[in-house]
Amino acid sequence: MVRRRLSLQARQFLAASLGLVAFLGLTGAALDRAFANAALTSQSERLENFAKAYLNGAEVLRSGAIVMPQVPPDPRFDRPGSGLYAGMVGQNLRWESASALGRILPPPEPGVPGRGRFEGPLPATEASGRALAVYRYSLTTIWETGRGDLELTLAIYEDAAYVATQIGVFRRTLWSWLGGAVLLLLLVQALALRWSLRPLAGVERALGDVQQGSVARLLDEHPRELQPLTESINALIDSERRNLEQVRRTLGDLAHSLKTPLAVLQSRLDAGSTGDELREEVRGQVQRMNDIVNYQLSRAARSGHVLFAAPLKVEATAEGIVLGLEKIYAGKGVLAEFEIDPAARFHGELGDLQELLGNLLENAFKWARRRVALQVAVLPASPGKRSGIQIAVEDDGPGIPEDQIERLLQRGVRGDERVQGHGIGLSIVQDICAAYQGALTVERSAELGGARFVVRVPPQV
Repeated sequence: MVRRRLSLQARQFLAASLGLVAFLGLTGAALDRAFANAALTSQSERLENFAKAYLNGAEVLRSGAIVMPQVPPDPRFDRPGSGLYAGMVGQNLRWESASALGRILPPPEPGVPGRGRFEGPLPATEASGRALAVYRYSLTTIWETGRGDLELTLAIYEDAAYVATQIGVFRRTLWSWLGGAVLLLLLVQALALRWSLRPLAGVERALGDVQQGSVARLLDEHPRELQPLTESINALIDSERRNLEQVRRTLGDLAHSLKTPLAVLQSRLDAGSTGDELREEVRGQVQRMNDIVNYQLSRAARSGHVLFAAPLKVEATAEGIVLGLEKIYAGKGVLAEFEIDPAARFHGELGDLQELLGNLLENAFKWARRRVALQVAVLPASPGKRSGIQIAVEDDGPGIPEDQIERLLQRGVRGDERVQGHGIGLSIVQDICAAYQGALTVERSAELGGARFVVRVPPQV
């Protein structure tokens, strides 16, 4: 069963939505907690002010009796069941405000004199027996009387429902606005994602045009972030097109190359040749056709630039080839000189690199008198591309006449038709260069005096 994967737009929308909801959720929770703490702090300060106002207005008689102020700090202290209450306890003393009538409140608890204490919510009971919760602020003070010091503890109470109502109103408002903001931002996010991903749909349409043959390759009309993708796709398209053209060209060359030996055989048969003469002619032409077929097959097998191929070190491959050639041409005593950039890398098939170096070096060893030089340099690439290389092989041999260089490099001339002594090897080199969009040039070596072959493989995607 094929598992259907989420689209790129759905993935981004889901991830962004989860992040947005998490962020706003944490923000809302932090604001909610901050407001609740601020509300409790405000209530503590308010109850503290009531307590100090009561104590400032109270009087202690010489007999030890306490007279509370006629006008309370807030009219609710005189209204039963108002939600704001006061109470005081001391030595054989207990007082409660009129608002506490019929309510059983937690009694004030003495503490450190002069230091207030805010607590809650604490359990309390209404006259009807219904449970309620209150916040309490207690303040203990020492009064001096004619009978000595008198310790009194005053407590101010307020229904917890008052603060809970404030927090509830804020919470509903907060989460309503945050919920609306989430919906609005999700809508904006969906539209933004759809707009930002529209270029991908453009690439998809362009690929459809390429498949239908309307255009040869993707046009350079996409955002900068998609340039590496479109360049890689174009490189793949170009690579496949080159491979197809190479196969067609190889087949055409093969058919053309076989015409001559087949025509020779046909003419011999028509002439009535027999015996050893015909046998030798057939053997020679068959060998020639076999060489042609092998060459064209090897040529067709060279795929050229391979996308995403691992870079190959040139130095190690060159050393192995030179060691082999030194054994083959040991009688000539040829000295091979290397000048290879350690950073030089060939991005392609190992077989192509071996063919390039092998044919160029073998040609140089063949014609050199005493010296062969190999130089490999790096061709810098722009960002997003892989570097190219330049391979130069020169010898101190007789060189190639200038009037023959053009024919040697003429495209379309088969290996068996090239300049005598340079034949099929250079044909292979030139085919590989063409497969990698490179170039082969031939010139006279200024240092050694012989031929100098230069292969340039440009930077690739």
